[in-house]
Amino acid sequence: MKKDKIIIVGAGLCGSLLAIRLAQRGFHVAVYERRPDMRKGVEDAGRSINLALSARGLMALETAGIKKIVLEECIPMRGRMIHPLGGNPFLSNYSGRAEDYINSVSRPGLNLALIKEADKFENVELKFESKVISVDLEKAKIKYQLGSKTLEDQGTIVIGTDGAGSVVRRAMMGQTTKLLFNYSQHFLRHGYKELSIHPAVGGGWKIEKEALHIWPNGSFMIIALPNLDGSFTLTMFHPFEGEAGFNTLNTKEKLKAFFEKFYPSLLPHIPHLYEEYFENPVGTLGTIKCYPWQAFGKGLIMGDASHAIVPFYGQGMNASLEDVRIFDEVLEQYGDDWEKVFTVFQDARKANADAIADLAIDNFYEMRDHVDDVAFMRKRKIEMQLEQQFPDYYSKYSLVTFQPNLPYEQAMKRGRKQDEILLEMCGQNDFDKIPLADYYNRLINII
Repeated sequence: MKKDKIIIVGAGLCGSLLAIRLAQRGFHVAVYERRPDMRKGVEDAGRSINLALSARGLMALETAGIKKIVLEECIPMRGRMIHPLGGNPFLSNYSGRAEDYINSVSRPGLNLALIKEADKFENVELKFESKVISVDLEKAKIKYQLGSKTLEDQGTIVIGTDGAGSVVRRAMMGQTTKLLFNYSQHFLRHGYKELSIHPAVGGGWKIEKEALHIWPNGSFMIIALPNLDGSFTLTMFHPFEGEAGFNTLNTKEKLKAFFEKFYPSLLPHIPHLYEEYFENPVGTLGTIKCYPWQAFGKGLIMGDASHAIVPFYGQGMNASLEDVRIFDEVLEQYGDDWEKVFTVFQDARKANADAIADLAIDNFYEMRDHVDDVAFMRKRKIEMQLEQQFPDYYSKYSLVTFQPNLPYEQAMKRGRKQDEILLEMCGQNDFDKIPLADYYNRLINII
């Protein structure tokens, strides 16, 4: 057993995986979580956007040897099933390669699996209902509330994986003059609300199981991800104001008329719409960027605590799990020289975290506005053909989602250039008469 004690604040997906990997390396790990132990009950419904687990997250899980366990809780999604208003549904595959797909997984289910795995290690302490209220970054000391008591704990280092509202990050913000800490927060003018499609009578799924469903409507949309029990988790992404705004759709009559107009094909599957809509809360959608991620060689933030993003590339969880993999690689190289490890890690991840944050915003507008657009569909058709015929071609989406060894920043730069060339060529009336090799030859020069 190593002598260093590592305090992790937050037992979410990132914190739980980090605890597992550090325990495997022989460190004494104490994990503090303000929420109750998930093993004793179910989380509140209404805020658990289903997650899309893809290659980057799977690669991180494999590092800890738990990929197989997690995949048992997943449903493959091979593409987007688009439900255009007034048109027939159609499937837009994520890739031209049959082996490339993403996986629908329940956030609470995955978190529970990771917590159970972490608890198998004797050198991991899981402290639930323990709310960290302050962090002394220079001493790696925390204060936390347990019931009516205020207690302290001392570590060698403190790592904050405590999400967008991170108390560890707030401690860094309080050291602005010493750390020259920069912080930005940007909210979309849209929020989200969770709904559901119940399983079919006798079990099974009422709509295509192996797809991420989208009902696009210009400035707003609903998506659906499948669950193992035959249900789907629906998420409304709507503005707060205007005709489609959550603040406007505030009566049963308004909601009924709105869904009949904009979501008629979905409405028969959700007879319980009114109960869920008015019971479930509206969540906000924001991007957080900051720097530095480390303080005094004693404190570090990772995951949403350092780079919260909107969910529209399906990479928020994957990026956080990838943080753990990259941190582990740096730790392997530099040992427990924590200041060196923290500095190398943050410098390796900052630009990539910013890149996926920007791509997620881009994909919000693509999913909302362009998935049923003629030019977009032309481009996707060519991309599918290219991926089927040329093994070394990857679309922007595939570079981000299915190439885990390619840093996000490189995937973004390469993918955006490819999109620019493809949209130019697909804008020609005879785009489908251009030999596929001509597309490939234009694109291969930037690969």
